[in-house]
Amino acid sequence: MLFKIASIAALASSIAAHMDITEPCSRFSPYCATRPPLPAGILDYDYSIDNPIPYNGSVFKSEIQWTKPVASWTAGQPVTIKFRPGGAAHSGGHCQFAISYDNGKTAAVVHEVMKHCFFNGPSNSNVADVLEYTFDLPADIPASSNAQFIWIWNNAIGNRELYTGIADITIANSGGSKSYTGKSAIYPNHEGYGSIPEFNGNYNTGLSLFENAPNVVVSPGSSAAPASAFEYSSSAPQSSAEHNFEVTATKNFAERNFYPLSEPIHTSTDSACTHGELQCISGNSGYRRCVWGVWNFIACGAGTACVQTSTNAIVCARV
Repeated sequence: MLFKIASIAALASSIAAHMDITEPCSRFSPYCATRPPLPAGILDYDYSIDNPIPYNGSVFKSEIQWTKPVASWTAGQPVTIKFRPGGAAHSGGHCQFAISYDNGKTAAVVHEVMKHCFFNGPSNSNVADVLEYTFDLPADIPASSNAQFIWIWNNAIGNRELYTGIADITIANSGGSKSYTGKSAIYPNHEGYGSIPEFNGNYNTGLSLFENAPNVVVSPGSSAAPASAFEYSSSAPQSSAEHNFEVTATKNFAERNFYPLSEPIHTSTDSACTHGELQCISGNSGYRRCVWGVWNFIACGAGTACVQTSTNAIVCARV
C-alpha cells in the first residue's frame, strides 16, 4: 500500500505518551539510547511506538526486523527489560514477557508481572514506580541468532487497550536445547483473544485469560519466513508528509493486517472462504483477506490500486 509517514517527532509530541520498552530496543523506536540503522525502505523511526495496538490486524507495530540484533542474551542468565520514563502507566495492569523464533507468530511466556505492572502494588497513579524488570531466562530456551523478545501489556484503568513491543535478539545456549515449552503469549483486547474490563480496583480482573492460556512449543526449527521477505509493514503516524512506499500483503501473514490503513477494516460472512485467501475487490480499490472463514476488507491507500501478483500475494501499487 502507499502510505504517508510523518518524519518529524513534533507530530507525536502532541499525543500523550504511553509505556514502551527501550531495552532491548523495540523495532524502529526512536527513544532507545542505541539502535541499529534503519532497514532499506524504512524512511523514519516510529514516533508512535507507544500508541495502543488497533483491535484488528497485527499485534505488533512492525513485522520488519532491525538490520541487526539489539541484544545478545544467554539461556539461564538474568536479563533486564527497561521502559521509557514519562509514559502513562494507567495504574498498572498485566504484563507478559515472551520469546519467539518465528517473528511473533508463536511466543512462549518466560516471565509475567500480573496485576501491578509498573507499580509495587495497587495504585491510582498514572506515573510508573517501576521502569525495569530483571528475570532469568529459562535454562532450556534454545539458542538462535534470530529470536524475538516480546512485551505485552493490558492496562488497569482507562480505555481497554493493548500495548506491545517486539525486539530482535540473539540467544546463546551451550546445552543444545532444541525447543522450549511454555504458556502461550496472549493478546487480550485484540480480536480473537477476549477482552479485559477496566479493573476498577479489582486487580484480579482478566487473570483467568492468562491462567487458561495453552502451552506452546517454540523452536528455531519452526521459524517462519523472515519478515524481511516483506517490503514493509508500517505503524508510523499518518500525516501529509511526502514519504511514499509500497507494501506487499502475503498469504503467510494473512491473519495480520498492515497499519496504518486509510480506512477501517470491514468484515463479512457473506461467503465461505479459506483462511489466508487473498483477493482484490471489485474496482481494485482494496482487497479482502480471509481470517478463519471471515472476509476482512482492507482499502488501498490514496493513489494506489490492488494488483494480484500471484496466488499468494497482492500489492497496492501506485497508479
